[in-house]
Order: sequence, then C-alpha cells, then structure tokens
Amino acid sequence: YDVETYKYNIKSEKIPESFDGFRIAQVSDLHNAEFDKYNSTVLQPIFLSRPNIIVITGDMIDSRNTDVDVALSFAQKAVNIAPVYYINGNHESRVPEEYEELKKGLTEAGVTVLENESVDITIGEETISLIGINDPTFRMKLVDDTMEQNIGRQLMDIIPDNDNYKVLLAHRPEYFDVYAGNVDLVLSGHAHGGQFRIPFVGGLVAPGQGFFPEYYEGSYIEDNTEMIVSRGVGNSIIPFRINNKPEIIVAEFTKIAD
Repeated sequence: YDVETYKYNIKSEKIPESFDGFRIAQVSDLHNAEFDKYNSTVLQPIFLSRPNIIVITGDMIDSRNTDVDVALSFAQKAVNIAPVYYINGNHESRVPEEYEELKKGLTEAGVTVLENESVDITIGEETISLIGINDPTFRMKLVDDTMEQNIGRQLMDIIPDNDNYKVLLAHRPEYFDVYAGNVDLVLSGHAHGGQFRIPFVGGLVAPGQGFFPEYYEGSYIEDNTEMIVSRGVGNSIIPFRINNKPEIIVAEFTKIAD
C-alpha cells in the first residue's frame, strides 16, 4: 500500500520554451481508495513533486462500492496543490447518477472536468493544448460503434486544429493505435499495472486487454506519440496487487533544440 512516485522526462522539439521544466502529476484509478484519514499517502507525493497541474485520468470512483464523498475529499485537497483536470473512466459510466453528483462536486471544488473537449494552458505568450476524451462506454450507449471506432470518432471531433504541443488524457491505453500520430503525449491508466507483475514476464492481466497485456505500465512510443500508462492508485474487482505498488506519475517537459 506504499505509493511510489515515478518521473518521466518528456523531450520534444514541439514543447514551447516557456514549458521547459513544466510538470504534470497524474493520478489514475483512485477507485475511491482511502489510504488514511486525509489520503495524505497519495496527496503528499503529489505535493512534493511540485506540479504545475494535476490530471486525474478516470475511475475516480468505483462502480461496485461507490463513495463519491471520498473522491470529492481527495479533489478538494488536490486543488490546493495545483490546478486539477479530470476525465472519466468506465466505472463512472456504470453509475450515471453518482457520476452527475461527482461532476457537480468536482466543478464546485474548482476541478476542470473535460468531457470530449480541450483547453489551452498558457505561460506567457506560449500555449499547449490539454485534451480530455470520454471513456467509450459513455457513447456506446447511443451509437452502435465498436470501442475502437467510438474512440477514433470522438478523438477526431475534439483535437484542436492548431500546431500546439498536444497532451491527451485518455483512460484506456489499449487504443494507443488510435491515439498515435494525432497527439504528442498520452496519459492513461485503466490497466492497474497488470495487477500481478511477474518477474521477467510483466503484467498478468488488465481490463480491456486480458492476460499478458501489451500496455500495462510505463512508456510506449509509436508514430511520434509517447504514451505513459500509470499503474494507478486503487483496486477494483481484485482487491490486492503483487509486485505492483500504486503510483503517482510525474511527467516533466524538456524542450530540445529544433
């Protein structure tokens, strides 16, 4: 139950000069986990990472044991560290009434909820785009698409038409082929680090990918897009992990010469 902090150095020519050293702290798959009374076990490493922004990449609540108050308590403290941006996950789609309550509380706390939309983050006169995509299970209820078609359709609708460095918050890493080439950086979760990590083998099982998943933790690069997959913080169906500590991701930008 110790929470690790893992730092990634994100290097790109496209990163604006003003964003050299910019830090994003990522929290994923909280599943309304409560490590201690004030969740300082999770909040302290975020604070110590000195982030410019905090992103929450889905499954903040758990559909099987939903506690919106725990999720909101975490968010209310996180906003005192840095601006917070949130996207939903598959668990939020399963409990629509609780999700509406969560969204309302997050907005009141000062969290920016991104539902198939993007926002610009500006330092001085330079800007990057932060894009948040809904979990495909939200739209699957309305459109008879496959998950992959759903994700691709949503992504094309929301990517801003500009030359900014683009960061995509997407709960599911298994659709990396869809994200790749369209954005510069993807921050994802959902895989819970493979739940049980086997030495010299890797993660054992992940939702949406089954046994021996391809994307379960760490950095992946395809078509000039880098994807960071967080092992997440909480658990869901399987209530424990092996060789797989919960983690906070810190992505730090480095501008490299054109």
